[in-house]
Amino acid sequence: MKIHQTHAARPGTGEGAQAARALAPFAVDVAVPLAVYYLAHKGFGLDLVASLALSSVVPAVRTVGGAVRNRTVNGLAGLMLAVNAAGIALGFVAGDPRLMIAKDSGISSVIGLSILVSAFRAKPLMSAGLKPFLTKGEAAREAAWDRLRAGSARFRGLERRFSALWGCALLAECVARIVGAYTVPVETMAWLGTVMLVAAIGICAVVSGGASEPMKEMVDAEARAPQEREAATPAAMAA
Repeated sequence: MKIHQTHAARPGTGEGAQAARALAPFAVDVAVPLAVYYLAHKGFGLDLVASLALSSVVPAVRTVGGAVRNRTVNGLAGLMLAVNAAGIALGFVAGDPRLMIAKDSGISSVIGLSILVSAFRAKPLMSAGLKPFLTKGEAAREAAWDRLRAGSARFRGLERRFSALWGCALLAECVARIVGAYTVPVETMAWLGTVMLVAAIGICAVVSGGASEPMKEMVDAEARAPQEREAATPAAMAA
């Protein structure tokens, strides 16, 4: 009984810290580069090329470091690096302020399209952030995720839906921002674009819970299954 109480108390007291640690890789790959870009471009008034170059530093370090250390390429970090490199190239194209605002949406549009396409491939991009969030760094839960992903069509469907929702949200935000770039005063879009992006992320974080919550329940059940089978075996033998 004491062991059970101790185990139950731990997740409750450290849930916020566990969530923060689980989301850290996704924040570093996507949120930090976007924040650096907007801070440099909107906050300090640096031009598009300089802002994109600064925001490329973290993805570049993550991509190269991961390739050297693990001999694998981090999908989200590599995507951010590729998008920023394309943005730097586009930055040399002359344009008016409205075109510059429309170009800003290119970052979220390429990310959104890539996430949406990945939802129908073997490894959805958003799983890089979702898996550590649901497994909380526990070996038993990570093994449960892997078993479900290999053997459960429903689990894979929910995983695809999660990425598809995020991809659609970012693409919708991109379309809205492009429309705003040519219909809303430039002074307004200078700050409204960032608000639109934050709103899209917030809304999708809530809506995508319809996919992530059932996945969490499945991981919970699958992680408990080996222990339940172990406990049932002696009882069955005794009977």
